[in-house]
Amino acid sequence: MRKKWEQQMPLMPPKIDHPQANELEAINRIINSKPTICDHVMQDLCKGRPTVRSGAQGMSADQVLRVAIVKSLFGFTYKELAFHIVDSQSIRRFCQIGIADKGFKKSVLNKNIKALSEKTWQAVNQDLIGYANDRKIEKGRQVRIDCTVVESNIHPPSDSSLLWDSVRVLTRLLHRAKDNYGSRQLHFQDHRRRAKKRMVAIQYAKNNKARKPSYKDLLKVSRQCIGYAHSAIDLISASPASLSMMMLSCDLKQFAKLAQQVVDQTERRVINGEKVSATEKIVSLFEPHTDIIVKDRRETFYGHKVCLTGGASNLIVDCFITDGNPADSTLTETMLNRQNEIYGRYPLKVALDGGFASKDNLDAAKGMKIKDVCFAKKRGLKVEDMCRSQWVYNRLRRFRAGIESGISWIKRCFGFARCTWKGLRSFKSYVWSSIVSANLLTIARKQLA
Repeated sequence: MRKKWEQQMPLMPPKIDHPQANELEAINRIINSKPTICDHVMQDLCKGRPTVRSGAQGMSADQVLRVAIVKSLFGFTYKELAFHIVDSQSIRRFCQIGIADKGFKKSVLNKNIKALSEKTWQAVNQDLIGYANDRKIEKGRQVRIDCTVVESNIHPPSDSSLLWDSVRVLTRLLHRAKDNYGSRQLHFQDHRRRAKKRMVAIQYAKNNKARKPSYKDLLKVSRQCIGYAHSAIDLISASPASLSMMMLSCDLKQFAKLAQQVVDQTERRVINGEKVSATEKIVSLFEPHTDIIVKDRRETFYGHKVCLTGGASNLIVDCFITDGNPADSTLTETMLNRQNEIYGRYPLKVALDGGFASKDNLDAAKGMKIKDVCFAKKRGLKVEDMCRSQWVYNRLRRFRAGIESGISWIKRCFGFARCTWKGLRSFKSYVWSSIVSANLLTIARKQLA
């Protein structure tokens, strides 16, 4: 891994006069003006890696940050990103890749971008907020707060589909183990065809009474597959195994545990007729961190609740990814205290969604010396207790509505609606990378205006 100041300056492609090229050039100037941004990235890239003084040096911290921003700005896949880095002069120039350089493979891009943690992206965003504050683009004196949901990359869950996923994944792993140990040592039956038939029968059954026999058989098959998995784990543990087989054993343990949880919750819900709370449910074997988010008692999402703080400049000043589905009213003090951590002071005016409204939250905000606190829904609160006048309340209420357009923009243009990266750590990094890219583009456009 090479540092930005250690690499030889490459022969760069010429600048192109085009609106998007001008935006990339403006973002380039912002990054260059904040050297600490690349220092944050460098810490993640060097973590756990020995210093190498010979051979290929790989991507610099500056290049990793820039290709991650390009990926988010244009919505590229890693394969498309690898192509456009080679093909586009503007992107090559922005990513500091010279004419003589060959670019990078998609696997290299994936490895380096995924190495950036949530804390690194958050630190980068803090630097950008500081940059905007210094240039009087965003002072943080008037903010608006709202919550949204970023969905995980999973199919709509149902008990039958989760049981089918359990059977097919465990069977696939068992076949891999069988290829190494042979049929004499590892005995199991492939029930995937039977399980799929039961899943389809459940989906097309007319009523719950017709579904129950299919569910019972599907549960029986799932338990058998879990038993096969435990037998394979014992066999691998009892004999000398290679690194690949130990990794396979870890996968079997993980999916067998998740499959058992799916069996338990299905038996409780379908067979015993119990109500299982959302915190006890698992909705995906592949993204087990996913929360069930019920919004306004009318829509159900599967992902994570994200609380955003926006400024008057449309910059996303702060982001908080919650654990579970807490009520908005429990997040008010947390979001306001985070503003104090960012700016060293509380804002003068705050506009919040109606879900944040409560007498305790109003008293807490007033105790922080916030002059005007506007909740979109009054919920029994008086205007004169929240703001200095009706005119100020109406103005802040209209101001709060602007964050809805900001959330819509980053969802449509930066992939904020659904996270395509796997795992909770990558989920948080994906959310923050989208916010950083959106903020960079917002600042660049304001400077070009």
